[in-house]
Amino acid sequence: MTSALIGIVLGFLIGAGCRWFDLPLPAPPKIVGALLVVFMTLGFIGTDYVLIGMAS
Repeated sequence: MTSALIGIVLGFLIGAGCRWFDLPLPAPPKIVGALLVVFMTLGFIGTDYVLIGMAS
């Protein structure tokens, strides 16, 4: 449950940051959009790794 809430909050923060800085929301034809997708994925995987480590 906690990881789902963290994911939702991060999703809103990323969306707000993209809107604030006028970045294209995941739009792979643009390099910035492609990098955003990569770093969102890495953030998701990294957060999952940290949360699993904290639970052990």
